[in-house]
Amino acid sequence: MRVAVIGGGPGGLYFAALAKKLSPEWDITVWERNARDDAFGFGVVFSDETLGGIAQADPEVFAAMSAEFARWSDIDIHYQGEVRTSGGHGFAALDRNRLREILQKRCAELGVEVRYSTPAPPAEELAADYDLVVAADGIRSATRDAYAETFGAHLDERNCRYMWLSTDRVFEAFTFIVEERDFGVVQVHAYPYDERRSTFIVEIAEDAWRRAGFEALADREFARGESDEASVRRCQEILADHLDGHRLIPNASKWITFSTVRTSSWRHGNIVLLGDAAHTAHFSIGSGTKLAMEDALALVASLHEHPDVTDALAAYEAERRPAVESVQRAAQASLEWFETIGRYAGQGPDQFAFNLLTRSRRVTYDNLRARDADFVAAVDNEGPGVPPMFRPLRLGDLTLRNRIVVPPLATYTAVDGMPGAFPHAQLTAQALGGAGLVFAGMTAISPDARATPGCPGLWTDEQEAAWRMTVEATRQISDTPLGIQLTHAGRRGSTAVPGPDGVGRPLDGDGWPTLAASALAWDEGYPVPHEATPADLAAVTADFAAAAVRADRAGFDVLELQFGHGQLVSGFLSPLTNHRTDAYGGSPENRLRFPLEVLTAVRAAWPVGKPLLVRISATEWADGGTTETEVIEICRALAAAGADAIDVSTGEVVAHQKPAYGRSYQTPYADLIRNATGIPTIAVGAISTYDDANSILLAGRADLVAVGRGHLYDPLWTLHAAVEQGYTGSGTTWPVPWQPGSRKPPGPRVDRVPPRLQLLREAAAPVHRRWLPRPPARPLPVTASC
Repeated sequence: MRVAVIGGGPGGLYFAALAKKLSPEWDITVWERNARDDAFGFGVVFSDETLGGIAQADPEVFAAMSAEFARWSDIDIHYQGEVRTSGGHGFAALDRNRLREILQKRCAELGVEVRYSTPAPPAEELAADYDLVVAADGIRSATRDAYAETFGAHLDERNCRYMWLSTDRVFEAFTFIVEERDFGVVQVHAYPYDERRSTFIVEIAEDAWRRAGFEALADREFARGESDEASVRRCQEILADHLDGHRLIPNASKWITFSTVRTSSWRHGNIVLLGDAAHTAHFSIGSGTKLAMEDALALVASLHEHPDVTDALAAYEAERRPAVESVQRAAQASLEWFETIGRYAGQGPDQFAFNLLTRSRRVTYDNLRARDADFVAAVDNEGPGVPPMFRPLRLGDLTLRNRIVVPPLATYTAVDGMPGAFPHAQLTAQALGGAGLVFAGMTAISPDARATPGCPGLWTDEQEAAWRMTVEATRQISDTPLGIQLTHAGRRGSTAVPGPDGVGRPLDGDGWPTLAASALAWDEGYPVPHEATPADLAAVTADFAAAAVRADRAGFDVLELQFGHGQLVSGFLSPLTNHRTDAYGGSPENRLRFPLEVLTAVRAAWPVGKPLLVRISATEWADGGTTETEVIEICRALAAAGADAIDVSTGEVVAHQKPAYGRSYQTPYADLIRNATGIPTIAVGAISTYDDANSILLAGRADLVAVGRGHLYDPLWTLHAAVEQGYTGSGTTWPVPWQPGSRKPPGPRVDRVPPRLQLLREAAAPVHRRWLPRPPARPLPVTASC
């Protein structure tokens, strides 16, 4: 097998070394455009997981790396003039150039030909002469560009400016510095990588970057390898208090913006992408070098396991892509957190530190407690034994005993709008399940406001009586507050009950006319709705108010209005669905007019002390939709009109949406609204563990957490979460008849007591470990590069 590798960075070299080690008969050639001794970059950080893979794959390389690692376990967070430290994390770092030297030496030992100072021939030419071409040619990959249609690259370029530097101040831990200045917030990501230096990345939002004067300093093109010395000096002045008399050291350092690279395919014939050529992840969550070396290991393994190159490359991508996309999701959350860091300026140092550490959703409340219990205890100032989810919250005159909400869950079992036995059983079961607030399913305010024939309603005396019976029956066995959501489905109405794919299709012949902000069909094949007239809107407003009166008489404690998910009111809020030219369309203020009319009427009809919530779709997940600035103003207007809290959902406004699905993927929008406005919010969407709920609440991203599918899977989700956490306080209570089940039943072998089989016990790893190298034996060269 003849293999060509384009790019002699760590990823390309590591692939070549592993492949040659596993298959010595292969002919492997690496092209590297830079000289062997050219020095670029600073420190590289590795996780224990990655290091375990390196140790197993090539012990010689691992041993050489380990001999030079800087190791530590602490994270220091400098904020508001104070420092918070969290331990138990585990880091290993070394100079990227030293890593490259180790891999260069390993390639030479194994007989890999590396052609330095030699640009690679075009990939097409190599593909004709070699059995395999590995393109490890970086974020601006010429190979990827040459086959742009096949690789389908998308570069998401962000707004923050950042600059890679090093410093001769040797930090003792991974260090985050967050400084609020007159021009805005500046943040630093720093970590040691040997006995003499630390990586020092300065990051600042675009507008603050301009106000700080950097735009004028960087107003020219810099040659390859040249540094923006003026900006480096300015950074050194701004951050002098954290450098403690030490200097910032550039190496081809200039302001850049981060681009997340995503590709639809990593392979074209016998050409395959590796590392930054295929994908990138923000530096705040991991190292591109680490990902590239993981790619290299997976690619070599796949080539070894699948003799056919085509099969091997398919197996490589199938195995590696999910792992990379998982990292990218975490990195995206981290990136966006740092982009909006000014949002958290009001948080105290403890909560801010917890928020920062859990920003990517990979590190959680429980995870941090396992690493450093004292750190979490300091943040969790309610005291031990009271998880954040079991703390009370006051809404209006109602005090919820905990922060968990069972959201409206559609059952599609009603007949002519009458809630039957199943909604009754579901509401009762979930009221017994321990949550702080339980909602009945989405309830229509009129016959033509239903989404499907199976949706319940609240427009007749009979429906009101049925709901009252359900509420009264539930009250006899549970004191859990009960809520109901009122809705008008708008253009999303007159559809069949959704099938297994979750899609409700148009009714054939038995449907009813639909109403919308504008005469726009939901999707191809759906009927065109009638554009609502002012008379229609007045009638709908009256229906909402009348249903609110019925909900109060039925005994519900909380009312929620559905202003999201593409239903009627949602259609007015979104510029994608509101194309009106009258007083109800156009500007954000006009698009708010009808929602505020409905809310004002309902607030007047609904008792003052009873909480009134509004659910919105904070983004449409489509181009041209509601902006963050607009959604903040929408929520402020809703609160001013009487909303006690905002239930923050996203999407389902247009059929061509492209949501970024993932664990708790909608929470950042609840976070945005809560911290930009101070209005209480409910986080909802793909939240299924108590650990995630605790993390969201303690970080201050939301005030309540809605768990929907989790409660469908287990109606006693909240009670079981209490058991799992060893919580027995007043935040949730087991029904007396079920008290014998309040302890987890024993499983197989739980009664086994293992014998002692160690003569000497291993000492527990210290929670706090600092990088405290010996002073250097020789003076540092003034102009040395890293």
